[in-house]
Amino acid sequence: MNDDMKLTEAAASTNPAQGLAAVRALRVLADRLEDVQVRNARERGWSWQAIADVLQVSRQAVHQKHS
Repeated sequence: MNDDMKLTEAAASTNPAQGLAAVRALRVLADRLEDVQVRNARERGWSWQAIADVLQVSRQAVHQKHS
């Protein structure tokens, strides 16, 4: 079974420990993907405001997190 399937099963688990661990793993993955895509956008000339608009957060929040 691959890691994606394990994570999917853990996220759907009725065992809170497994479900919460899956939530944490998904948060870590989402943060890493956000870092990559914000860097990608900045390298292509996107403003902090444009990135913030897509992420639906304030410009200050995205700048503080990724600058």
